[in-house]
Amino acid sequence: MERRDSRAAAKQGGGQAASSGRARPDRAGKQAAEISGRALGRTIEALMKLPGIGRKSAERHAFAILAMPDEEAAGIAQAILDLKSSSRSCNICHTITEDQICGICSDERRDNSRICVVEEPSNVLVLEKSGVFRGRYHVLLGALSPLDGIGPEDLTIDSLMQRLRAGAVTEVIVATNPTVKGESTALYLSKLIKPLGISVTRIAYGLPVGGDIEYADESTVQRALEGRREL
Repeated sequence: MERRDSRAAAKQGGGQAASSGRARPDRAGKQAAEISGRALGRTIEALMKLPGIGRKSAERHAFAILAMPDEEAAGIAQAILDLKSSSRSCNICHTITEDQICGICSDERRDNSRICVVEEPSNVLVLEKSGVFRGRYHVLLGALSPLDGIGPEDLTIDSLMQRLRAGAVTEVIVATNPTVKGESTALYLSKLIKPLGISVTRIAYGLPVGGDIEYADESTVQRALEGRREL
């Protein structure tokens, strides 16, 4: 009976489980500030905004920064500020660059007959590491998601179609992520592109369904590109 009463009390007191002893994120942040100072608490909270960084990792990174020489910590802070201030989208493919046109688009040695379409700039980096693809890229800056209010007009699809109508491209490799959004985007692109007489292929399922190209290793990406199929 006492245990049942304690559970009820925990529920009424904001949903904190009496038996777990775990502090909620906001409370944990206050505890960090109280123990080690507000600056450390703010740093931990800031690091937790990065993808894949939980509280434990954020605390570890924060203490690592604290232990660095001042010039190294300042270098990290300055590098982040420089990244934000100097980065922009390539005027052609929309990947990240510091110039109007990225290094890949300005490289005359690349194969102009093939374009690989990806969702995000980070995907370009992964595909380049595989060393298999030597064509051009096009970054959609997202994927179709009607439930989230993201339609064709919110992506760089118009820009892609303009590039294709120029006539140099014979194959479009759709390398959107193997997710529901990525698959629906691939099918939509196929319907748009095929009437132009251009071959549309899809990367193979060496990549896990529901996964993200960004987290695939080079050999997996290589197999996915080499095993691509006609859409």
